[in-house]
Amino acid sequence: MKHLTIIIPKGEGNNLSSIVGAYKIMMRANNYWVQNGHKQMFNIQLAGLSRSVEYHDGLFVVRPHTHISEIKKTDLIIIPSLNHNFKQSVNANKLLIEWIEQQYKNGAEVASICTGAFLLAATGLVDGKACSTHWAAAENFKAMFPKVNLQADELITDENGIYTNGGAYSFLNLMIYLVEKYFDRQTAIFCAKVFQIEMDRNTQSEFAIFTGQKQHDDEIVQKAQIYLEKNITEKINVEHLSSKFNVGRRNFDRRFIKATGNTPVEYLQRVKIEAAKKAFETNRKTINEVMYEVGYSDVKAFREVFRKITGMSPLEYKGKYYKESGYYV
Repeated sequence: MKHLTIIIPKGEGNNLSSIVGAYKIMMRANNYWVQNGHKQMFNIQLAGLSRSVEYHDGLFVVRPHTHISEIKKTDLIIIPSLNHNFKQSVNANKLLIEWIEQQYKNGAEVASICTGAFLLAATGLVDGKACSTHWAAAENFKAMFPKVNLQADELITDENGIYTNGGAYSFLNLMIYLVEKYFDRQTAIFCAKVFQIEMDRNTQSEFAIFTGQKQHDDEIVQKAQIYLEKNITEKINVEHLSSKFNVGRRNFDRRFIKATGNTPVEYLQRVKIEAAKKAFETNRKTINEVMYEVGYSDVKAFREVFRKITGMSPLEYKGKYYKESGYYV
């Protein structure tokens, strides 16, 4: 029988639902597996650094089965989501981070949920590897862990026995993914039906809200970002934009990419598509009307960029998020 450890990090305000959800789904998979004539797959334990951890101002308390020091060997570690004080969480859980690193070196696989990726990345195990986290935490993550290949659009990553997922309740998809990995497809389908989880989702792009990447100190780039955001209907020439701020084109591109992670053209595309998404969500305007409003005149180009950024066509997005069912294309 394999051993599964769901760790309970120290820290007020960490995410309780990802602990409970992971525990319930893996327990249900275990029971279904046994009912179908197999030996139990996992011994599941919650383990941490203290006897109890409070959540939501003491409204809930989790009491781990054991201290991590009592677990000499485990096969799968699940790291739940953290609160948003990431540096504090990392500092408070150094022993846990060391334990995860050692267990991985001893053969364990590791799965992080949402911002649990910050604890995972602190181990150094994902340096140079793919890793996802909640889209809203992406900038903080890149600043703290520049060596990690952050894939913020991906719902799930799977590389060298390390699994990560996007964020919030998308951890349910990661759990179904792990059930299929460790049990089989039929058990995964059963759990998906019981917990009513959509199977085989692979992106969080449609859920991302682009707010601009401004957590940097380059004033010229910040001014350029504001200019782009205020002029989304215009066809902006990057050469002209760079000269507007008295910076050479090559140097401007380099500084923009370093500060935001996007080229100026990619940044403007994201700004335009975010505006289009909001328009589709809130009114009956046609695809073409919204396209023109955000500065596109070529339907094919608009659709391609929209799908690239959201993973959906404009029509699919409007059909999914606009309240009224009747709309015009």
